[in-house]
Amino acid sequence: MSIETIAGGHLTTPRGFRAGAVSAAIKTKAGALDLCLLVSEGPCAVAGIFTKNEVKGAAVVLSQERVAAGRVRAIVANAGCANAITGVEGYEDAKEMTLLAAKHLGIDAEEVAVASTGVTGVRLPMDKLRAGIPRVAVSEEGGPDFARAIMTTDTRPKEIAVSVGGRYSLAGCAKGSGMIHPDMATMFTFVTTDADVSPELLRAVQREVADETLNMISVDGDTSCSDTFLVLANGAAGLARIEAGTPAAEEFKRALLVVCTHLARELARDGEGAKRLIEVVVRGAASREDARRIARTITTSPLVKTAAAGCDPNWGRILVAAGRAGAALDESKASLRLQGELLFERGRGLPFDERAVSHKLDAEEVVIELDLGLGSGEATAWGCDLTTDYVHINADYRT
Repeated sequence: MSIETIAGGHLTTPRGFRAGAVSAAIKTKAGALDLCLLVSEGPCAVAGIFTKNEVKGAAVVLSQERVAAGRVRAIVANAGCANAITGVEGYEDAKEMTLLAAKHLGIDAEEVAVASTGVTGVRLPMDKLRAGIPRVAVSEEGGPDFARAIMTTDTRPKEIAVSVGGRYSLAGCAKGSGMIHPDMATMFTFVTTDADVSPELLRAVQREVADETLNMISVDGDTSCSDTFLVLANGAAGLARIEAGTPAAEEFKRALLVVCTHLARELARDGEGAKRLIEVVVRGAASREDARRIARTITTSPLVKTAAAGCDPNWGRILVAAGRAGAALDESKASLRLQGELLFERGRGLPFDERAVSHKLDAEEVVIELDLGLGSGEATAWGCDLTTDYVHINADYRT
């Protein structure tokens, strides 16, 4: 069955979902959307993945509890304040956010998950939330406003929707620009679908897809206390339930993979101060896990990232980064391509036109292909270049 991108699609493209956002003056930029709601008209199956950082924001702790209970059908989110490292008071503030959202939407508070992003160590401005949440008007066209409201240092919203054979759809939005690193990062990713998916399958597929996409990106090697990936499936398309072990389950996984691959690439592309997306494709590894380790290590190497920023075809940096990944590597069997140009083959550097390859590197996307010649393991990871703008953004984040 075909999986096609829906032009102009967004988080509320799947049937039965509504969203909206307002400016509650939580962000420092005047008038910026920073408070939003998403709700399903009916009950949902829900799956969630959260930060692995031992320091977790109050929103993460509360949402983990709500997702575990399996009743989530709405999300209230804010940008500008992460409500992290705020103690018991922060947890109570997160609970109040869900109570305010539930009252406004006419549902139970236990059906509301919460997500907060922004500055850490600062409590939420609850007076602004109490005034703002009742002003959020949700509609079937509110997906784009939701996507903008969760942005922090992002330069643009990240959205996609796909149709699966015209029978049902999936949509997603994400935010994240800095503190992005594999095994979750300072990002939000929210996915909706009007397919009816069994909760067990939804959880299993979400983890498989996350490992291939959202856990294969890096901007700066830092992780966060706020990252949240939620998938809501409300069955509003009116189709039979999708169960594990069926062709329909494989089709659903492919669709979710399309959505999350797009969002992962856009998260890496919009890294703080970045000018180029870096895609690292590793083939021929001794195992899939070895391929993942090497691909991730290359995307996080400051030397590789700065070479990309300077359009420097310094392929030695790439191989040295791969060599410290803790995976099997025999340089006499390895070959490397940069922007399609074969620069290193089976242990030997090849002559090449450095000026021409440098010119090829002056592009929005840089592709590194490393074939290890050891087995069938392969993986793809995404990162971005490292520019002086990254330093300025983070040096001036609070000041």
